[in-house]
Amino acid sequence: MKTTPHIVVLDDEIDITQLLANYLQGHGFRVTQVHEGRALMALMESDPADLVLLDLGLPGEDGFSIARRMRESWHCGLVIVTGRGDAVDKVVGLEVGADDYVTKPFDLRELAARVKAVLRRLAPAMPTAPAAASASPDKLCFAGWQLDTAARSLMNPRGEPVTLTGGEFDLLQAFARHPGRVLSRDFLLEQTRGREAAPFDRTIDVQVGRLRKKIEADAEDPQLIKSVRGAGYILVPPVSHG
Repeated sequence: MKTTPHIVVLDDEIDITQLLANYLQGHGFRVTQVHEGRALMALMESDPADLVLLDLGLPGEDGFSIARRMRESWHCGLVIVTGRGDAVDKVVGLEVGADDYVTKPFDLRELAARVKAVLRRLAPAMPTAPAAASASPDKLCFAGWQLDTAARSLMNPRGEPVTLTGGEFDLLQAFARHPGRVLSRDFLLEQTRGREAAPFDRTIDVQVGRLRKKIEADAEDPQLIKSVRGAGYILVPPVSHG
C-alpha cells in the first residue's frame, strides 16, 4: 500500500516545476517533474501518479490533448495549472476531465489545499472513520444503477463498471444522498469542491453535463438528473440502499 501520494508536475518551465516540487515535498508528497507529454505518459506506465498538475501551454502536444489521453487511460487526480484564465479554457478543461483548474499566478498554499482536496475525494472511504457509524450504507441504487461509496465505483444496469472522475463521483454521490430534492449549484459545489460558487461559475453545469453523458440514455433529454430552472438540479428516481 502506498503511504506517500505521488504527484507529477508537468510544465515546460523548469523554474515552475522546481518551485512546486520543493513546496509539495515540504508537505509530505513525493513529486516527479516532467516537461513534455511523452515523458508523462512514459512515467505513468512505470510509476503512476496519484495526481498530475498539468500546464496547458506546452511545446508540441497541447495540454487539453494530454488531459484527454490521461482520462482515457488512467484514474488519477488531474489539476490544470495554467496561465490561461479565459472562462472558455476553464470550461474546456473541466469538460476533458480535470478535477480542478488553477490559474497563474497562484498562491502556493491554495494550490496545496486544492491538491489535498482532490486526493481526499479520490481516496476510498475509510470504514473505521468516526463518522462511519452514522453514515449511510455503502451502496446506493437508483434506476438499476449501483453507486458504491466505499469502493468509489459505479455499475450500470447491465452490471458493467462505468469510469467516473473524482469530481463526477462526488457529484453523483451528492445527488444519490439527496434524491428527489432540488440541489442548488452552491450546495453541489460545496459538496464536491468545498467552496461556494463565484458569479458566473459554470463548474457544476459542466460537471453535470459530463455526468449525464455517462449515465443518461440521451444526455440531451435527461431523465435521471433534471434541471430546475433558476434553482439547480434534481435526481428524479428514488434511491435504495444495496
